Amino acid sequence: MTDSPLPALFQPLALRGLQLRNRIVISPMCQHAAEAGHATAWHLVHLGKFALGGAGLVLTESTAVDPRGRIGCADLGLWSDGQAEALRPVVDFVHRQGSAFGVQLAHAGRKAGSQPLWEGGAALSGDEMARDPLPWQRLGPSPLPAGPGWSAPQALDEGGIEAVVDAFAEAARRADRIGVDVAELHFGHGYLVASFLSPHANRRTDRWGGDLAGRMRLALAIAARVRAAWPAHKPLFARLSVVDGSVGGWGEEDSAQLARELAALGVDVVDCSSGGLTEETRALPVPRGLGFQVPFAERIRREAGVRTQAVGMIVDPQQAEAIVAQGRADLVAIGREALFDPYWPHHAAQALGADPHFERWPERHGIWLRKRAPGLARARAGAR
Repeated sequence: MTDSPLPALFQPLALRGLQLRNRIVISPMCQHAAEAGHATAWHLVHLGKFALGGAGLVLTESTAVDPRGRIGCADLGLWSDGQAEALRPVVDFVHRQGSAFGVQLAHAGRKAGSQPLWEGGAALSGDEMARDPLPWQRLGPSPLPAGPGWSAPQALDEGGIEAVVDAFAEAARRADRIGVDVAELHFGHGYLVASFLSPHANRRTDRWGGDLAGRMRLALAIAARVRAAWPAHKPLFARLSVVDGSVGGWGEEDSAQLARELAALGVDVVDCSSGGLTEETRALPVPRGLGFQVPFAERIRREAGVRTQAVGMIVDPQQAEAIVAQGRADLVAIGREALFDPYWPHHAAQALGADPHFERWPERHGIWLRKRAPGLARARAGAR
């Protein structure tokens, strides 16, 4: 190591009472490996390896606050205390490796009930949903399906909306009780809250629809309730589809306005994604290529005065370093590259010429070896 300042990517970031050791976040990635919403050994290995790899913050997959709000049959859930306890060993392991742990709280809304993407990602039929032991019901602002092959959701009434808001707050309380550091509210990708934001999906004429203020009301109600339930020293994130991918739909100016109001309610970081309102919006009318969503994070950061997280095709250390160093975003989230190389943060630190963590990790591992397996430690030392 040199005496030069740390690269921007490896400078710590203080968010309320939490200090992240670097700016690298593991993006939420659906695993379809839970059992009745409970974390399994799969999640311990899947999420634990990213903490070993040196990420500053490890986020769970989309974690349902209601069994009706699961994307797929085997999503993680936090609608019960038992599910929280099943996740606790994962939280503890990630903490022991020096990373922070975050949970993405979500309700899939009218896009509930689909196959894993590697099986095609199609909507489950009514018969398939009926065979699942947990209750299913697609819900939305209006009885408009998410696209061909999707059934029309049940439009939420006032009581149903209040129950959704409560479910987010209760899930946040459970997350806090098991030591989770960050709660992220999933307001993007066409799921329940995103469908309320959309002028195409939300045709309501009551206070939960109509103009921009009405369509934002659910997002702001959830953020306010969760912020009140979530400890003041813990940061709160919100993921937005900054553009939802539909023509004449939710756009960048709308997101900037929502981000300003979320920040005023105590949201600390806006996670800037895009698309997903319907299945057709996988073909987004936005530029493709490396870092294609970074301009969204840059604009929200500048116009809303809130910290942002960039995500999407961030693949190499120099690219990630430039995003943070140039002030385009405060955090970068990686998914594909983390799956390809769980030790990406360590390798990025080496590539950038200043590595504050990588040299200490094998030292800690060596201490464990000397205490638990001295013969193996001597063999490793002799092999150098």
